[in-house]
Amino acid sequence: MRSEVVDVQTGPEESVYDLTGDCERFLAGIPGRPDGLLHVFVPHATAGLATIETGSGSDDDLLQVLQRVLPPGLGWRHRHGSPGHGRDHVVPAFLPPYAVLPVLSGVMELGTWQRLCLVDTNRDNPRRKVRLSFVDG
Repeated sequence: MRSEVVDVQTGPEESVYDLTGDCERFLAGIPGRPDGLLHVFVPHATAGLATIETGSGSDDDLLQVLQRVLPPGLGWRHRHGSPGHGRDHVVPAFLPPYAVLPVLSGVMELGTWQRLCLVDTNRDNPRRKVRLSFVDG
């Protein structure tokens, strides 16, 4: 198995960060253009992954839906951090912190508009680590 960690700066606002290019660079470094599985893992309790179209507004729509489904002012029991931070700890139940994607001839098998994105609603932690691991198949 080949594995590496990518550092991501998400910033002070809720964000959808496109990891697709990072994944493609990682896979390009694997000799022989193999078939296998790409496992992506976010080792944080307040972020998740989504396969979604970006650039057309869907990424902003996703953040808006999370605001409606998980409103910051709901009265979360988990209360440390900035106001509404408790919701950030629930986000991974809706957007898991992992994804597994098939890789054929060294290329992720994504649909035409699909991108793999880190979804980070936690304004208290603008730096994230993402582990990319390739399992040869």
